[in-house]
Amino acid sequence: MKDILSDAITIAGKDLSNEFKTKQTIGTMVIFSALVILVFSFAFDPTNNTVKAVIPGLIWVITIFSGTLGLNRSFVSELENNCLTGLRSAPIDVTSIYLGKTLANFTLVTIVQTISIPVLFLLFNYRFTGSLLWFILIVLSGTFGFIVVGTFLSALAANAKNSEMLLPVLLLPLLSPLMIAAVQATTIVLVNEQISDAIGWLQLMTAYDLLFLGACFLLFEFIMEGS
Repeated sequence: MKDILSDAITIAGKDLSNEFKTKQTIGTMVIFSALVILVFSFAFDPTNNTVKAVIPGLIWVITIFSGTLGLNRSFVSELENNCLTGLRSAPIDVTSIYLGKTLANFTLVTIVQTISIPVLFLLFNYRFTGSLLWFILIVLSGTFGFIVVGTFLSALAANAKNSEMLLPVLLLPLLSPLMIAAVQATTIVLVNEQISDAIGWLQLMTAYDLLFLGACFLLFEFIMEGS
């Protein structure tokens, strides 16, 4: 297991290094997030208190749709020059490829969230009064589950003719339970309700994350064999 984690970190480092050199994917994700925030800030009156109710949903709309742009490139980029074949031929466990891609995608989406969420609060003139620690924990938990499933489905759809269209079709239905829990928990924290009300939703998110992480970890080798 130690070797798998070490190889996964190496693969993640390779992907992040390439991305920070080109800034192609993360740049697109940030621009998309900014556009969504800008459109909604003009569509709704930020001074209206009822508008604050849409902020939890907007956080996850930005995360899911900008993150999907990055996931689309996760394995498709490896098909160029048969890089994926090289990874499969390397003396490493195949599952380390999945874990490495998951770590890289999670890092990129977290960076985009770190930029976009403060901008969202600023443009909607939202004063954060809830628990910052619980808010971060909920956002990271929901994001991790999204990346776990999304990275696996990205590998599944990579060889498809219309992978950009196939990935959202496969991904969004599977994310429904996670997103419902994430939005509910985020709403509770942002409106400063009892944290105990959010614990049940957070437990559901954690169970979802662990269940799909184990399933994707076990099934990824079959995906690679069939590709």
